[in-house]
Amino acid sequence: MSAGERVDGPHQGQQLVTGGTALEDAEAALVCIHGRGATARGMIQLADEVHQESVAALAPQAARRTWYPNSFLEPVERNEPGRSSGLQAISDAIAAANDAGIPTDQVMLVGFSQGACLASEYLARNPRRYGGLAALSGGLIGEKLDDGYPGDLEGTPVFFGCSDVDPHIPEERVHETAAVFESMNADVTKRLYEGMGHGVNEDELAAVSEMVAALTDD
Repeated sequence: MSAGERVDGPHQGQQLVTGGTALEDAEAALVCIHGRGATARGMIQLADEVHQESVAALAPQAARRTWYPNSFLEPVERNEPGRSSGLQAISDAIAAANDAGIPTDQVMLVGFSQGACLASEYLARNPRRYGGLAALSGGLIGEKLDDGYPGDLEGTPVFFGCSDVDPHIPEERVHETAAVFESMNADVTKRLYEGMGHGVNEDELAAVSEMVAALTDD
């Protein structure tokens, strides 16, 4: 799914959970995308840990708590229509922020696991300047990555954090994803944590907090 193509799939019509500063009073927004088997409400709790004044949090919910059925390393078509429907859910959340007067360059995506994969995929397929991307334990979707991801992310700050032994996310895919984003002119930070497993640590939360704070810095 890219700009201009409307998708109506399994995740459309699900609730958009909100938190942080009320959208109409916010200067910036976080779009928070949950992992497999998790909930939008859980991502709002994570957003609360990195919240800054004047930042709204928006979290789309996947139908049956799963964005797509198979590993993100499977051929893309094996994860349709969930993948495209999930990308549309992100687009709709960004549009909700835009409708409230928050420009896209003040919207930051934060995703964990499946959500990190989906958020990474969204930026790569819809390149422009965003407020940021924090992809926690995730990478671009597909059996093999495309040879070229055309477009310019215009210096968008991007953070990739993952374990070096994550049972779901191969270290190599994190490196490949970071390289794609560097080629698209993102400002990339990549941190691999020794022996962490599949989760989020304090160093990652601190990095995300700094990115969120930068959204409202004058």
